[in-house]
Amino acid sequence: LGVFTAAFCSKHGSGPNYYLIVLTAVILLVFQVCYFRYLRFYPSGRFLYKNSSQKVKDVARYMNFRAPKVDGVYSGHYTLSEDKVEAAVMYPGLRPTVWRIRLRLRSTVAGANNRMDLLSIVTSGVDDSEVSEDILGVVEGWQDNETHNPDVPAITHKRGLTPFVFVPFEEVETSVLNLPIERMDYYVP
Repeated sequence: LGVFTAAFCSKHGSGPNYYLIVLTAVILLVFQVCYFRYLRFYPSGRFLYKNSSQKVKDVARYMNFRAPKVDGVYSGHYTLSEDKVEAAVMYPGLRPTVWRIRLRLRSTVAGANNRMDLLSIVTSGVDDSEVSEDILGVVEGWQDNETHNPDVPAITHKRGLTPFVFVPFEEVETSVLNLPIERMDYYVP
């Protein structure tokens, strides 16, 4: 599959129209919030994940295991069964949290495998004794509302579920995903 030779990225924002409105006294400030989720899958069952406001051409150089450690690039495991992908990443910190996603691989033309629909994103707590390199094996069979750390509730995220778009690495410099925000809002994955 072509899945392994490029990054998938998804544009999403805060709020239904990607705008965060802040009222201060009588002044109305509007900030456009735009960030991307980047995924790179490897045939070994491992993948890299980064959430960033950076353009695809700036992030692509960090999306390999040989790149120097960069804050915000996480390594996890995934499985692919027919057109379904399940993946998990462990966020480090005082309260270990697992980020689980379910995706559906699809094509805009026969055999392209150039889109991934985000079916669900769930974050939940992990007991310290469960922290493992193979976090996907640890959370296999967990329900969406299941947590193993009472201090970190399970949360099913409803925002930012736009499809991922396949960007071949030879096209990261010229991809339309590098355009400024004001020129990107017309892009339909």
